[in-house]
Amino acid sequence: MNLFSRRNILAALGFAAGVAMAPLSSAHADDTIHLIVPYGGGGLVDGLVREMADTMTQELGQPVVVENKPGSNGIIGAAYVAAAKPDGLTYLVGATGPLSLNVLLRKNLPFKMESFEPVGTMFSGPLTITVPTSMGVNSLDELKTWAKESGKPLRYAMLGPGSVTHLFGMVLQDVLGTELVPVAYKANPEMIVDQIGGQVELNFSTPISLVKHVASGDLKILAISTEERMGKFPDLPSVTELGYPQLVSSFWFGLVAPAGTPAAEKDRVSAALQKAMSVQSLQDKMINVGMTPHVGGADAMQAQLDWDVDFWGGVIKKNNISLD
Repeated sequence: MNLFSRRNILAALGFAAGVAMAPLSSAHADDTIHLIVPYGGGGLVDGLVREMADTMTQELGQPVVVENKPGSNGIIGAAYVAAAKPDGLTYLVGATGPLSLNVLLRKNLPFKMESFEPVGTMFSGPLTITVPTSMGVNSLDELKTWAKESGKPLRYAMLGPGSVTHLFGMVLQDVLGTELVPVAYKANPEMIVDQIGGQVELNFSTPISLVKHVASGDLKILAISTEERMGKFPDLPSVTELGYPQLVSSFWFGLVAPAGTPAAEKDRVSAALQKAMSVQSLQDKMINVGMTPHVGGADAMQAQLDWDVDFWGGVIKKNNISLD
């Protein structure tokens, strides 16, 4: 029996209208909503999500707390939410790696894309195409020429097999028409040190993490993987304006719910999320750390997931990449 049928019956039996029409949220008014972050606490994303949760608490009139469940490339946190009771009290702060790439790359996961339902978008971050200044390369066109004239594969730093940085290298390989060889690292600082030292030619780190190295003259950012220039980095050309729109890509963060979560609950949380993401002070903080705010509901989140399946899924299939 659906909710509307139950309401009609209650009304027909003469129950008070207030009882008959009580919103689903009233049952959870004093319960806590949990936003599960599949990363460790104290990081950049964690801080942004916690500030967002504070505003959502005010909007919803009930506690919204952030819980960190890191491990296994985000699988632990995502699996926890996929298995959670779909009562509108548990949500995953999903991202490109923990959600889309894990599903596309791994066959034996305790969840699949259908284990979640979209709630809303939050923010995204760009990649860069960065080279050591010592290479003497100053544009994507010059990089393409350099690669062909060198007669050897270009080595690029990446954060592990199946990561966005790994797959982006496969895309750039096709664009440059030359072989790229991935070199895995555990952390971004190690990649930067090795690139400055000449162990790798390319790095796709976020621009914010490279600012001081660019300022010192050690590294040069050739482009950012966006359609337009970013206000935070007005001097960095976008791949689209340079004539390489096929290189547009990013990593994103958004909110998803366990499959089966009542639509009314998802709508409430989505509205609160969009309200929080519209707060100028939070947007300013995101922009200041090199992120792009995205205010969007379930449709926008679903569109992003569909894009991932098409774009990253195509890269994975073309290069026959899979992970255990």
